Amino acid sequence: MSLSIFSTGRYLRHFGYQVCYVRNFTDVDDKIIARANELGEDPISLSRRYCEEFQRDMVYLHCLPPSFEPRVSDHMLQIIDMIKQILNNGYAYRIDGDVYFNIDKFPEYGRLSGRKLEDNRAGERVAVDSRKINPADFALWKSAKEGEPFWESPWGPGRPGWHIECSAMSAAYLGYSFDIHGGGVDLVFPHHENEIAQSCAACNQSNISYWIHNGFVTVDSEKMSKSLGNFFTIRQVIDLYHPLALRLFLMGTHYRSPINYSDVQLESASDRIFYIYQTLHDCENVLSQNDVAIRVDSIPHDIACCVDSFQDIFMSAMSDDLLTPVVLAAMSEPLKTINDLLHTRKGKKQELRIESLTALEKIIRNVLTVLGMMPQSYSEVLQQLREKALKRARITEDQVLKKIEERTAARRNKEFEKSDAIRKDLAVVGIALMDSADGTTWRPAVPLALQEQQVVAT
Repeated sequence: MSLSIFSTGRYLRHFGYQVCYVRNFTDVDDKIIARANELGEDPISLSRRYCEEFQRDMVYLHCLPPSFEPRVSDHMLQIIDMIKQILNNGYAYRIDGDVYFNIDKFPEYGRLSGRKLEDNRAGERVAVDSRKINPADFALWKSAKEGEPFWESPWGPGRPGWHIECSAMSAAYLGYSFDIHGGGVDLVFPHHENEIAQSCAACNQSNISYWIHNGFVTVDSEKMSKSLGNFFTIRQVIDLYHPLALRLFLMGTHYRSPINYSDVQLESASDRIFYIYQTLHDCENVLSQNDVAIRVDSIPHDIACCVDSFQDIFMSAMSDDLLTPVVLAAMSEPLKTINDLLHTRKGKKQELRIESLTALEKIIRNVLTVLGMMPQSYSEVLQQLREKALKRARITEDQVLKKIEERTAARRNKEFEKSDAIRKDLAVVGIALMDSADGTTWRPAVPLALQEQQVVAT
């Protein structure tokens, strides 16, 4: 799921709302059972391991933990009770230990996806079964099969269908009516469509105020899939890129849109997040040497306008379906203003400079906090970003420092061709050299070849 959706909780809390966030785990389904049988492992044990890995990934990405994290295997009583309600209300039927939802009994079927019943062709989204009244009817309960886990029920041993479990668990923790339901765009049909049908069949007061669906991830404009060999895990990505760089990359695309993953996009996000934190780190260093109380009327008019404008854009963009790309783009102006105040002759002489820096740093920090991108320490995250860059470049910091020494000697000896060659060699692997009156330092940068790809793309 897109990280823009995962920022919803922080944004709602920012407004003072009490948020109850439920993130359920499907730890019993056909794919899990098939994989567990391949590995000779208990399906519940396998699921538990995958769930724990997912939870670790969410921590890496600065996602807040949910209020509740129910699992199917722990909620069989609630699932069975809901199926009973649906049967008692006349929306389902039993066949040889199986229970199916009768979609002909629910005229509003398709209201979320806009699909009509005649559009549903058996064998595409639901299994072909000649026993069903309508080929599109879906399973609420599946009778036990050899080699599969099962639970006792009024209809005999078996396990729940995929869709019913989500309705039962959401009802258990949020009730039949709640505000927001999220998921991938691929779940609109049939999963969320079936959730609506069965929840309404169990309780006619069931209602979801907002459905939010995130787009697919593509890799170099091709859909990510194991069959294409372009599939990778979060853990593999953050081995080379900082988790906050990945978070920035993901939030740079609106959650409803497809996200195109590529090396150049990740490098750009990493470069951008370094710039953000370096700016704030430099600002923090200056402010730590001064103790200034800020009054509303104590900053220049242009700075106040910059702060107010960014605040207004943040509020309006996030309130307009979580337009995080707009917020991130708008951050450029206050960041540029901070750098002008810190590093230009005019900025250093500006009246009420410290007060201005304090106000600008505060608004950026507040926005980063809501977006889940505020680190515990600027210096620490900057060092981590440098370490990731060195790993991608396959070079050590000692080697970089040695190259800097060689380049300094070459410049001293007026060997400018050699000096330029050293700078370019490092730039090729994503290491940029920064010259100042205090000497030469380095910072991560987008490798030259990928910079050229950026130019071609634009």
